[in-house]
Amino acid sequence: MSNSLKVWKYYSQKSVQNVLLEIAKNREIVGVYDNGNFDKRPNVLNYPNDIIEMVKKGVVSFHGSVERWSSPMRLESGMPIKEMSDLRIGWDLILDPDCPDFELSKITVKTICEGLEDHGLKSYSIKYTGGKGFHIGVPFESFPGKIDDKKIENLYPEAAKAIIEYLKSYIKKTLRERFLELDNPLKLVERVDKTIQECIDEEGINPLKLVEVDSMVASSRHMFRLPYSLHEKSLLVSFPLSLKELDGFQKKDAEPFRVKVENNFLLEEPVLAEATGLITEALDWSEKYSTQQEKVEYKGPRRKLKRVPKKYFPPCIHQLLQGLSDGRKRAVFVLITFLKNMGWSWEEIEKELEQWNQKNKRPLSKRYIGTQLRWHKRQPRNLLPPNCDRDNYYKSVLGNVKDDCCEGLKNPVNYVFRKLKNKQNKKNLVDN
Repeated sequence: MSNSLKVWKYYSQKSVQNVLLEIAKNREIVGVYDNGNFDKRPNVLNYPNDIIEMVKKGVVSFHGSVERWSSPMRLESGMPIKEMSDLRIGWDLILDPDCPDFELSKITVKTICEGLEDHGLKSYSIKYTGGKGFHIGVPFESFPGKIDDKKIENLYPEAAKAIIEYLKSYIKKTLRERFLELDNPLKLVERVDKTIQECIDEEGINPLKLVEVDSMVASSRHMFRLPYSLHEKSLLVSFPLSLKELDGFQKKDAEPFRVKVENNFLLEEPVLAEATGLITEALDWSEKYSTQQEKVEYKGPRRKLKRVPKKYFPPCIHQLLQGLSDGRKRAVFVLITFLKNMGWSWEEIEKELEQWNQKNKRPLSKRYIGTQLRWHKRQPRNLLPPNCDRDNYYKSVLGNVKDDCCEGLKNPVNYVFRKLKNKQNKKNLVDN
C-alpha cells in the first residue's frame, strides 16, 4: 500500500474524523505535507469532508493552535496584540519535552506528571507525538477564571511560560536522580549525542541539558500536532495514552491501523479551576526569580535605612504578621523582602519569621523558611516585595486592609517613605 493511500484510508475512518473535529473546535488548524511544509494559514476543520479535501491535496499531518479563538479565520500575520487578545477565548498548557532518547523522554514525562499531581492537578493528558517524544496537556478549563482580576485568557503567553519554567525548576533534582539511576553521566550524554561539557553545571549533570523543555511552545499562534493525527515523517499516530501505559509503550503501538480511538487528549472532563494552585505558585516563582527589579516610587536620594520600627509598617504587613491560614508561602516572600528593605538584619528577620510562623493556623516547616532565607541572602540585588496591586499576595489573602496613607502607592515600601516625610523621623531612621 502506498503512503498516500495509507494516509487517505486512515483519515477516512469515522472515529478518527470525529476526534479530530472535536479537538479542532475554536482552534486555528494547519495541514503539514510529507516534506514538512505547511499548508495555508489560518484554516479550520468543521466537517469530515474538510479533512478529506486536505488529504487529497497531500496533507499528512494536522496541527492545531495552543490558543483557542472565537473566530480563527480572522487571524492574520502581523496582527496587533490587542486584536489577537480580543479573539483569544482560552489556551491550553502544552509541555513538550524534547529528547532523542525514548527512555529519557519517558522518565521526563513521568516526572513532570508527578510534579503536576504534587500541585493537586490530575486533569492532565499525555500523547505520543508520533516522533521522538511526548506531549503533556493541561486544558484551559483547569485554570481559574481570573488571577489578580485579570482574565486568564489574557495572561497568555506569560502565564504558560511561567508554569513551564517553574515546573522545570521543580522537577530538576528528581529528574537528575532518575537519570543517574538509569546510566552514568558519560553514557547519558552519549544517549543524546552531546559532550559532557555541554551537560554539566555546578551541581553536576544537568538533566535539562539532556532533555529540553522549551517554554517557547507557549508563544503566539504556536501549533502542536493534534491527537490521532499522523506524523508527517514517520506516519505513526500521535497517540494519547495514560500514565500507567507509558512505561510499556513502544513506537510500534502507534502504527496507524493498530491504534483504537479510546483515550483522549485535552478532551476529558476536567475539574474546574483544579490548576489554581499550580498557576499561583508559578507566577509567584516567576516574580521572585525575575531578573527585573521594579523601581521604588520614592524619588529622594538613595540612602540606607536604619532598622525601621513596626509602627511605620503599612496595614498589609501588620495583618500578615498576625498569622495566616492561607497564602503562607507567599507571605514569606513578602515579609523577607519588606523587612530587608526596612533595614532589618538577617538575624532579626529570621527571628521575626519564627515568631510569625507560630501564629499561622498551620505553621510552615522550618526547612522551608530556612531555604527561603538562604536564597534571599545569596541574591546580589535588593528585591522589593510584590506591588500593592498583586491581589494574590494581599487582597485575596487579607481582604481590604488599606488606610488613608495607602492611597496611590505602588509598593508597601513606599508607605514607609510617605510616613517618614517628617524630617525628624528621617533624621532618626536614615544613614547619610
